[in-house]
Amino acid sequence: MSTNPDVVVLREGTEGLSMESYAETLREQLPSLAIEHARTPREERDLIEQARIATGITIDEELVARADNLELFACTFAGTEHVPVETLAEHGVAVTNAGGIHAPGIAEQTIGNVLVFARNLHEGWRRKRNHEWRHFQSQELAGSTVAIVGLGSIGQEIVRRLEGFDVDTVGVRYTPAKGGPTDEVVGFDENAIHDAFARSEYVVLACPLTDLTRGLVGEAELATLPPNAVVVNAARGPIVDTDALVSALQSNKIRGAALDVTDPEPLPADHPLWDLENCLITPHTGGHTPKHWDRLAAIVAHNIDALESDGELENVVS
Repeated sequence: MSTNPDVVVLREGTEGLSMESYAETLREQLPSLAIEHARTPREERDLIEQARIATGITIDEELVARADNLELFACTFAGTEHVPVETLAEHGVAVTNAGGIHAPGIAEQTIGNVLVFARNLHEGWRRKRNHEWRHFQSQELAGSTVAIVGLGSIGQEIVRRLEGFDVDTVGVRYTPAKGGPTDEVVGFDENAIHDAFARSEYVVLACPLTDLTRGLVGEAELATLPPNAVVVNAARGPIVDTDALVSALQSNKIRGAALDVTDPEPLPADHPLWDLENCLITPHTGGHTPKHWDRLAAIVAHNIDALESDGELENVVS
């Protein structure tokens, strides 16, 4: 083990993936640098003292205090609420995140959920479980309107995959003046949201959780949706008012929902959402991909090059 590493991979893993695999992927992309995986708290303390770059889920403030040479902390999550960003900034350490690496997988899963409802596949699966050879009616996705709330990396990947389905798309973003890849772009003001929802068969949530988006889809918004509408939450659970969603699904005010995230999360075993046939649930797996470390390592490699050349960092948080 090098006592003078350029990069330290901290010990805490993410999403069941091996941090040693991450370190090995970094070595493949950065063969000229000394990259060490700290497996214990002691190794973290020893290695961080000389490292220029640290990467992991988060970093303890104690480690930051010891890291005199640290220039960059590369968070392996897209969200950095758990990272001591202010402390790192005070020490002159830039912070980046993993934003965008999950977008292709989330987009593919979102399209899958939309197609399940378009073709009523979940009813076919239910009849298979019951050994019923009995026909049912399906619909077509073509000709539908899809509202995509959030046009960041995930929203853009979703729109790209919708292009071949002959649908109309409405994007909702904080700054609609920026435009976007959708047929139409509107803002987050109440009138615009309700107008978009009123004419959408599918509403896809792909926005970050903020004070503005918390509870964005509540009783009023669900009442605005047409009865054949489907809500797909690929973002964060609290963006949807769970009680209002349960009520809307139970009373058939909307056709269905597909949830990769819930509020609360994990969803308790006795929660009513589990028993609703018009609600698809996956346990926050939309972003899972075998390319996780490859994509993250590519961002880290780019940012290390940027540090060397005074270039622009990618995915900067602070």
